[in-house]
This record gives sequence, structure tokens and C-alpha cells, in this order.
Amino acid sequence: MSISSASSAACPVIVIVGTNASGKSNLAVSLAQRHNGEIISADSRQVYRGLDIATGKISQKEMRHVPHHCIDIADPGSRYTAADFARDGRRVLADILRRDRLPIIVGGTGFYIDALLKPELLSTVPPNEELRAGFHSLPIDVLFSQLEKMDPERAQDLQRKGEHRLRRRVTRALEIALAPEAHGHVEPSPLPEIHTMWIGIHWDNDTLKERIRQRTRARLKEGMVEEAKRLHADGLSWERMEELGLEYKHLADFLRGYCSEEEMLERIERDDWKYAKRQRTWFKRNAAIKWFEGDNLGGVETLVQDFLSQGFAG
Repeated sequence: MSISSASSAACPVIVIVGTNASGKSNLAVSLAQRHNGEIISADSRQVYRGLDIATGKISQKEMRHVPHHCIDIADPGSRYTAADFARDGRRVLADILRRDRLPIIVGGTGFYIDALLKPELLSTVPPNEELRAGFHSLPIDVLFSQLEKMDPERAQDLQRKGEHRLRRRVTRALEIALAPEAHGHVEPSPLPEIHTMWIGIHWDNDTLKERIRQRTRARLKEGMVEEAKRLHADGLSWERMEELGLEYKHLADFLRGYCSEEEMLERIERDDWKYAKRQRTWFKRNAAIKWFEGDNLGGVETLVQDFLSQGFAG
């Protein structure tokens, strides 16, 4: 039965999640090759053009001729939000299904994936530059205190994530809380009914830390410092590089002489590990994820074949 012609059956979608350095991309490509699939990347930094080496963006060779979407679609100097991803990702998802291909969503940015599959989660409140200008001169403690009064749940969430001192996060939360349309939602693009299978890749702590360490050192050899230099020379400000976080924040510090190369590497590894722990916490909430150990993925293919044999695959 054709995916696009199925009126009473849901269309299959596979989602592959896990922490950074877990091996998601390789598994996704292998499954796509076997099952006529195309990949939708759900990574909040790989959407940006030029952020290649430090983000571990998949290369053309590693894609192995499998079509990839939602990579290199935004200028790094501008902000690409989860709402933008939900809009663009749903357009791509609908197109893949229309062509009777299997969509495979892969990434570690959990909020992007949830926004894509459940766009009602997102507020449509636009940026308010006048409000932001007024907030700019206020201490972060004052801003956060105001957020606690207006949206205590959001304030508590930011504090739990350790983001309550990030001015842009607190400012955005206040911007939404103060907007009259704060309860609006993103209007979802039309999609056929979908049935989603979630696959997660897990590594034990020591192994994952070592994978992060090896990956960071490999990226240094591949030229991530030169990449950051080039981005700055092309107009990406140090401030914006800091906002992009993780590797780019510390690359910016190193290039400005604020730390040594070894200190930069240690800080990247430390922050990547912290981020991996936050990713684990996010995905832990999703009971639908079927987890596999990273060095034992043999059962994934059987699971996928069983999933696709349920009567809705093309």
C-alpha cells in the first residue's frame, strides 16, 4: 500500500534520538538505505551554514547518497528558532510522505523534535524589540524576579536547567508572558496521520565521556579552530559565537586569547558532557523510546521491520 494513498492507515515515521557522540547519524543512514528513507536532521546548530566541523555535521560522503534535510538552511548571524524548525520540518515531512519515502527524524535537540511532531507546544509570540531594549539595562536578577511573578512555572524550569542567568532566555520568557497573544499556537501545516516509532541510543557514562573526548580532539585536527576564524572573518561576531554555545563559545574565547588550547578542549569536553546529561533528562520523559546500547544495535533492524510490517508502509 502506498503511503500517500493510505486513507485509513497512519503513515510511518521513525525518530532516532540520543546524546551527542552517540552514533545517531550512522544508524539513521543505514536504516534509510535499507528502507527507502530520507533523513530530517533535528539539530539546533547544524541548521546553520558554515557550522560544520565543531558541530559534527554529517559530510556528503557519510550521507552515502541518502537525502538529508534541515541542514545548512539558516544564516549563522540570525536566530533560527524551534518554531522555524517546526514550520520547515513539517513541510519537508509532508513532502517525503507524499513521495512514498520513509521519513527518519534524527537528532539530539529534543525540543526541536517535539516542536516538529507537536507544534501546538510553541507560542507564536513575535520578538518585541522595544520591550527588549527596555530590559537591556536591567540587572538579570531583577528580570528573573519579574518572571517568577508572571510565570513561576517557566522561571522554575529555567532555574532547573541552570539558564536563569542567561539574559536572552529570561528576556524571551518575559516577552511571551507579557504578550497579549501569549496563549496562541503555531498553526500546524497539514499532515496525514502518522505513526511514530522512537529509537534511542545509549552509552554508559565512562564510554560516552571518552567518545566525547575523542570526538573533540578529532575535530581539532579536522580544523574547527580555523573554521571559527573563518566564520568571524566572514562577519560572525564574537557575541553571536558565544550565543551558539558549546564548542563555539570556547573557540571564541581561545581565539581572543582568554584561554589556552588545552583549556579550550577541556571546557568543550566538560560542557558537552553536561549537555549530554541534559539530553538524557529530556528524552527520559518519553516512555515511547525503545533504547539500545550503542555497541549492540543488532536488534534495531528487526524492530524496524516489525514496525513497517504493520500495514502502513509503502
